[in-house]
Amino acid sequence: MKNLKKILGIFLLSFFTIVFFIQPFQLFLKIPDEIRLFENDQITLHLPANAKITNANVTENRFSDRSEVTIKGNQLNNDSFIVHAGNVPIKKVNVNVLPDVRVKVGGQSVGVKLNTYGVLVVGHHLIHTQKGEISPGENAGIQIGDVITKVNGNTIKEMNQLASYIEEAGKTGKKLNLTIMRENRYFEKTLTPVKDVHENSYRIGLYIRDSAAGVGTLTFYHPETKKYGALGHVISDMDTKKPIIVNNGRILKSSVTAIERSSDGRPGEKIAQFHNEQPLGTITKNSPFGIFGTLHQPLKNGIHDELVPVALPHEVKKGPAKMLTVLEGNKVEAFDIEIVSTINQEHPATKGMVIKITDPKLLKKTGGIIQGMSGSPIIQNGKLVGAVTHVFVNDSTSGYGVHIEWMLKEAGIDLNKPNQKAS
Repeated sequence: MKNLKKILGIFLLSFFTIVFFIQPFQLFLKIPDEIRLFENDQITLHLPANAKITNANVTENRFSDRSEVTIKGNQLNNDSFIVHAGNVPIKKVNVNVLPDVRVKVGGQSVGVKLNTYGVLVVGHHLIHTQKGEISPGENAGIQIGDVITKVNGNTIKEMNQLASYIEEAGKTGKKLNLTIMRENRYFEKTLTPVKDVHENSYRIGLYIRDSAAGVGTLTFYHPETKKYGALGHVISDMDTKKPIIVNNGRILKSSVTAIERSSDGRPGEKIAQFHNEQPLGTITKNSPFGIFGTLHQPLKNGIHDELVPVALPHEVKKGPAKMLTVLEGNKVEAFDIEIVSTINQEHPATKGMVIKITDPKLLKKTGGIIQGMSGSPIIQNGKLVGAVTHVFVNDSTSGYGVHIEWMLKEAGIDLNKPNQKAS
């Protein structure tokens, strides 16, 4: 009996192994549960020769060893079809036809200025008092990365607001009641300012910050909604390394004045000058997929000034592509890159593709991907497919990119919802 079970197990294992590796079975396994495509686009499925399609307006081309089915996005709707092996139904496939979304491609260098939500605690320090050294803030349990949002019940947005409360409480000897936010939870802390004998002023022993600035690259602009996306990754505080919670902010014109080339595992960077005239737009969100807001007026890059279609993750392929960025002044240039790998992500996620710089001019000038290049749009087959986000520490010629669908979604442009207008 044991031998019979063993023989049967070996037979079944051999059978399924053979079935798994034969081409028709492999083709059936590759049939997706859902097909997403844009209006007026089309997609081709490769099926076994004996496969049949029902309940779909499709074009079939049959060959001796396979069948090709072309599905066209003729109109916005949700449909489905069933794949049969002979007369046996094998799989139901949902078809989702999306509106034809087109955007202006970026590539311009932009200055970024953020104002934090509340006042960010970036460090502790000891105050020299007549009774010794003390840090009231640290003793009260306030941690680096905490955000002070209220003092005595009053909302705080800037450091100078907090300074006036500290001075008043110090002179009167009253305690300060602070509301702090830590990882999306709120806490109440109480402390008493102490007098610094060297500076003759009152302190609470905390290093704080209410703003941040940097340089990045614009990825896209959506004229219908006036929304934009840039950077492709979150902006974190330089000291706490935690994402900055934005109260408000703005993007400005900037010009690249110099390039620090990558060398010996150290990433280079763009040196840029901000133009502090009328801001280009607002910053309302700082997320893992970049910064987002609205532009006051459209920008031109001089290369792709026309509207271009966007690509879904499954449309991005390994192979050559172009990256748009600025190396000098305000001039946007296109450079050759290679998409080394790409993930067909079904849900928002960062690091959707790996890219490699192949353009000799760019490599000579920068050594690869450098700081300030984040957000540089990636074009493949005439479509905007994503943006550069991170450089590999051990290889500055390579890095990660994010799929454009997730940046659009963060900006409030959902590809599944037609007729989005400016709000």
